[in-house]
Amino acid sequence: STYITEAEPLFKEGKFSPGRYVVATDATPENVADVLYEHFNTEILSRYDTEVEKQVPLADALVIASLLEREAYDFTDMRVISGIIWNRLFIEMPLQLDATLQYARGSRASEAVWWPKIVPADKFIDSPYNTYKNAGLPPAAISNPSVEAVVAALNPRETDCLFYFHDTKGKFYCTKTYEEHVANLKKVYGRGS
Repeated sequence: STYITEAEPLFKEGKFSPGRYVVATDATPENVADVLYEHFNTEILSRYDTEVEKQVPLADALVIASLLEREAYDFTDMRVISGIIWNRLFIEMPLQLDATLQYARGSRASEAVWWPKIVPADKFIDSPYNTYKNAGLPPAAISNPSVEAVVAALNPRETDCLFYFHDTKGKFYCTKTYEEHVANLKKVYGRGS
């Protein structure tokens, strides 16, 4: 992995696109790294021209895409959540994304699982990845984003929503106000958050 993270552009996270890769049975770690890096170059870097970079730095696009990878179910969902993330960023509202709390907890050596279930106390975790406590984007990607997630990060769906959640069956709820958000939570789960 060092081979890839030390290659340009220098990112420790976000350059390992999920997917299936075909390699020879006798492939060395360097051969596999070349395949991964070539995929990143072909699918992301070759399409990321200087005009896009001026609008959204690649590091930010990869961070947002990584958030979408963890928060969304499919490409349509990704685009709506991307719109919500951008809305929050534009008004300097904390992102307040549970996936970042999962990342902060999961990266602790004492945590038994990587993506743990979040509890209310997690909102107070002392971590630069805690988007409840820290404004703006986390310092790096929290997962390896797919090309689909990068496209969604750069092509958000226009929405007035600032709040959202998925119910246990995957139904998506999004609202403009916190009051509407709490009302939906009460309707779906019998309690607000």
